[in-house]
Amino acid sequence: MKIVLLDALTFGETNLSCFDTFGDVEVYQKTSVDETQKRIKDANVVVTNKVVITKEQMQNSSELKLICVAATGVNNVDLQAAKELGIEVKNVAGYSTDSVVQHTFSMLFYLMGHSFYYDKVVKSKEYSNSGLFTDVSHPFFEIKGKTWGIIGLGSIGREVARVATAFGANVIFYSTSGRNSSGEFEQVVLHRLLESSDIITIHAPLNEKTKNLLNYEKLQHLKEKSIVLNLGRGGIIDEDAVAQIVDERELYFGLDVFEKEPLPAQSPLLGVENPQRLYLTPHIAWTSIEAREKLIASVCQNIQESL
Repeated sequence: MKIVLLDALTFGETNLSCFDTFGDVEVYQKTSVDETQKRIKDANVVVTNKVVITKEQMQNSSELKLICVAATGVNNVDLQAAKELGIEVKNVAGYSTDSVVQHTFSMLFYLMGHSFYYDKVVKSKEYSNSGLFTDVSHPFFEIKGKTWGIIGLGSIGREVARVATAFGANVIFYSTSGRNSSGEFEQVVLHRLLESSDIITIHAPLNEKTKNLLNYEKLQHLKEKSIVLNLGRGGIIDEDAVAQIVDERELYFGLDVFEKEPLPAQSPLLGVENPQRLYLTPHIAWTSIEAREKLIASVCQNIQESL
C-alpha cells in the first residue's frame, strides 16, 4: 500500500511512525495546487489536512481508495465526486476540544488583562521609572458575574460554557443551526446575545447560515468594552468590519481563524490604529501537542478500520 501525506508540516514534530505499519509512506511537508496531482497519482491512501482534492484529481488517481482528512471539516474534498468514484473519505472529530477551549481562555485573558500594554510598559522601563509599585491605568474586569455569550453550542461550545460557569459567568447561547438546545444554559436570539454579553465566543462551522453572521451592522449592537473571540471559522465575522469598528469604539476582538489563510499581508486587520484591541493568532487553537498526537493516532485508526 502506498500512503501519501500532503501537508505534514501542519503536524509539527508529531510522531508519524504509525503510518509505516501500512506500507510505503511518502511524506511531503507542503503541497501546492500544481503539485497535488503528481503526488497522489499512484497513491492508495492520501492524508490531507487542508490541501484540496478535486474531482479531476481523483479521476486521474486510479489506485486511490481512501482519503483521510486530518481535521474535522472536509470542505477541502469533493465528497460527491469521491462517492461517485467509490473513494472513501474519513475525517477526525473531537481530538482538539481541550486545546481549543484552552486557547479560548488564553485569548480572553490576553485581551481582558491588557497584556499588550502591561508587557510593554514593564519592558520599556516606563514602570521602572514611574515611582509607583503598580499601574492601574488599564483596568480589567472579573469573569465572575459577567454574561458570556456562546455562538455555536456544539461539543467545544459546551465545554467552554462549562469552564466559563466555573469562573462564575452567566452563560447564554445562540444556536446557528437552530438544532442545539440545552437545559443548563439559556438559549437566546442573536441580537439579545450581542446586546447583553460582556464576552462572546464563537465555536460554529462556516456555512450559509454563519457566513458574515457578524457584519458591521451586527457589531454595532455590542456592549462597550465587550470582547469577541472567533475560534470557529474565518468568514463568520466580517474582517473589514472588525478593522473599522476597533478604531471607532472600545471593543476587543481575538481572531484565531481568518477568511483566507494565511492572512494576506494587505489585510485591514494589520493596519488598524488600535492594535491593542486586536489579538490575532495563526489558526493554532487546535494545535496543542496532545491534540496533534490524538489526531495522528485517529487518522491511523481510520486507515486500519478501512483495511
